[in-house]
Amino acid sequence: MRYPEDSKAVMTDLVLPSETNPLNNLFGGELLARMDRAASIAARRHSRRIVVTASVNHVAFNKAIPLGSVVTVEAKVSRAFKTSLEIVIDVWIEDRESGRRTKANDAIYTFVAVDDLGNPVPVPKIEPQTDLEKERFEGALRRKQLSLVLAGKMSPKDATELKAIFE
Repeated sequence: MRYPEDSKAVMTDLVLPSETNPLNNLFGGELLARMDRAASIAARRHSRRIVVTASVNHVAFNKAIPLGSVVTVEAKVSRAFKTSLEIVIDVWIEDRESGRRTKANDAIYTFVAVDDLGNPVPVPKIEPQTDLEKERFEGALRRKQLSLVLAGKMSPKDATELKAIFE
């Protein structure tokens, strides 16, 4: 049994001129790559296996990240399924003068643990500790079922967590 905090990955870096768009804000693709790297580290820490990105389930670009900003990407496993892991990512920017952190963006990625041949392998269970971890853990099954239904890999009638919302 593992805990979400055990998987936590934190990456802090500056936004450089080569990483910005014509408005001098961080390219969305650059932020996606940073989030993918942090999520990969979190998934590997939890599973102790090779992990591959299975899907980007949600990304919200809520706040532009300007040139010169200090950006912190925090990723943690929110739930472990049989071979897959849901990773929740929070992106923070630091005010250059006050040092105050503001949440800029968030995302949810799914990774799959694999063996050396690329075959999926089981991952350890996770036990949430904090209220936020418990909330994210509970929501993960609904998010997974919704993704499977939308992808045509699960019948809506079999999506018990989704049905419970509407009953």
